[in-house]
Amino acid sequence: MPMPTVLVATWRNGLFAVADNTFHEEWPGQSVRGLTRESSGDALAIVGGRSLCRRTAEGAWSTIARSELELACCVAVGATIYVGTDDAARVMRVCDDGSLERLGGFDHVSGRDRWYAGTALVDGRVVGPPLGIRSMAATCNHAALLANVHVGGIPRSTDGGATWQPTIEIDSDVHQVCAHPTRPEIVIAAAGVGLCISRDGGQTWTIEREGLHASYCSAVAFAGDDILVAASTDHFAQQGAIYRRPIDREGLISPVGGGLPQWLDGIADTGNIAVRGLAVAVADRAGNLFLSEDGGRTWSRGGENLPTPSSLCVY
Repeated sequence: MPMPTVLVATWRNGLFAVADNTFHEEWPGQSVRGLTRESSGDALAIVGGRSLCRRTAEGAWSTIARSELELACCVAVGATIYVGTDDAARVMRVCDDGSLERLGGFDHVSGRDRWYAGTALVDGRVVGPPLGIRSMAATCNHAALLANVHVGGIPRSTDGGATWQPTIEIDSDVHQVCAHPTRPEIVIAAAGVGLCISRDGGQTWTIEREGLHASYCSAVAFAGDDILVAASTDHFAQQGAIYRRPIDREGLISPVGGGLPQWLDGIADTGNIAVRGLAVAVADRAGNLFLSEDGGRTWSRGGENLPTPSSLCVY
């Protein structure tokens, strides 16, 4: 089958729909982030920081909800959509009328008083994003909802967001959480401490580093029977790499290979590994797009010099 359309969202230059070596620009001049797919096949995205929007496969956009707070990510759990904020680390549910219901239980997660905004010293200046929800995921049976707080671990809810329990250590510095599309027990996360794997639906975690050139992991996804994970020395690294690890078998994490460069031009950040079936897309900070039609076994270049990507979605 031909490579499906790949959506490349960018921080300041809208979104590019990439298909058959053509690039169609949408939302020019806007920030687009938090791309994810619904079960219907439509895509969801945060546009302009405060609008939750839906895109059909034909490219038609509609606004589902607007927020007074800056939004960072979203996840569809059946017919229900949840959004996470980019400031103050809040989770909200989208109501039928388009209003946003704040989930008060998230404000009372045990250990919340120890959450903090991630920072780094660059050229003598302290920089970093606000304390926010970096990514969200839900197990395929909809039994568990997970919110990746940066920096605050991965709180987990089993009652539709009414109450939440902490899971992984706060200082693990999690950058993305991802649930397996057909196996509710398998959840993975990319964190500053390494690749994190849960085999009980996100309740407990093991951390793996062996085989990585550096432990700072920034993006994860499932590709067939494998886990794909992006690693680098830090968030501002000049190069990064993509690795794979079998989901079930013991074994080392190993470089992907197959035509994907050993070193990417900067990191592949949160949301910049996307999969649908055998189709896989990876983007690095420099705007290089790499595509695979066989689950990440072989790769080709799908684009270069794109504006800095915020997230990807394979239709």
